[in-house]
Amino acid sequence: MTSIARKIRLIMKLRKSGITDTAVLAAIERVPREVFIPPQFHDQAYEDTALPIGRGQTISQPLVVASMTQELRVNDRHKVLEIGTGSGYQAAILAKLCRRVYSIERHRPLLETAEKRLANLRIRNITCKVADGMRGWIEQAPFDRIIVTAAASEYPPQALLEQLSLGGILIIPMGRDKSSQFIYRITRQENDYKCERLMAVRFVPLLPNIARDEPDPVQDEQADPFVFSAPLAFQS
Repeated sequence: MTSIARKIRLIMKLRKSGITDTAVLAAIERVPREVFIPPQFHDQAYEDTALPIGRGQTISQPLVVASMTQELRVNDRHKVLEIGTGSGYQAAILAKLCRRVYSIERHRPLLETAEKRLANLRIRNITCKVADGMRGWIEQAPFDRIIVTAAASEYPPQALLEQLSLGGILIIPMGRDKSSQFIYRITRQENDYKCERLMAVRFVPLLPNIARDEPDPVQDEQADPFVFSAPLAFQS
């Protein structure tokens, strides 16, 4: 099966799994996922599975990327903050949908590689930096949308809530361990925040500070085998 055929098959699967936002589907179709993964996994680029990218991190399953992006409800006027640049794939998807993406990564080697990929694809509306994502990006706040690609234990970081604009949406995985993680959509209202639980997921933990710049001992580790495949069922 050709790469194009695999991509078409993936798009059809995303549709059947509840991804109805045509702009999100178009962005996933336009961004070449194989660019954001190590060469040894290129044949799996359009499989609906997470894949390792080094530093103990993964590129998320396409259904999870599509679901989180759809629930972010982003448009071309929005300024978006992403916590966890990783491979750069989620940022590239967001860049097709919003005015500007600000992305923070705690692993310097991952960020440097992601920036090269984004430059090669000529994606110009993304600004990245190495920093503690739990502190947000106060110089650029407030943000219309914030997306976090690592799991908080129980509560979202206070700095991210404070940097969300009125009416803004935060999408974040939360849970004490990988067996109890869910995606939550948090909307800032006039006097409080509305919180909705969306879907079960498995993410690496959200950690503070900048990671140590140490050699990566395993470049081709196996990704977490968990795959979310059921149709989306959200609770309000």
